[in-house]
Amino acid sequence: MLEVTFTRDSRNRLSSVFAGGHAQAGDHGEDVVCAAVSAIVQAARLGLEEYAGVALTVRQESGDFSMSWPRERRDDEAVRAIVTTAELSIEQIARQYPAHVRLVRKSDGT
Repeated sequence: MLEVTFTRDSRNRLSSVFAGGHAQAGDHGEDVVCAAVSAIVQAARLGLEEYAGVALTVRQESGDFSMSWPRERRDDEAVRAIVTTAELSIEQIARQYPAHVRLVRKSDGT
């Protein structure tokens, strides 16, 4: 199962996203569910870095992706739009493919 976690800080602002595991909805290289989730998180990364100019902390390996953004950028309208759109998109995929994708929302309290 592919699990995608969106974390919010103590002010209820999105602060990070983590995706781990594999959707296992098809053969390697043909798993459209995994590809969809990957495309969404990669598009969010690109939007944050290239459009919004945010310096991200990113870790990416096969089956493991995480990114977080600085506290001082979390109120930025572009940042909120990009990461909220990613969260809503992953939510829809998790609803359509509950056996393959799980969305987790949590608070880190900082």
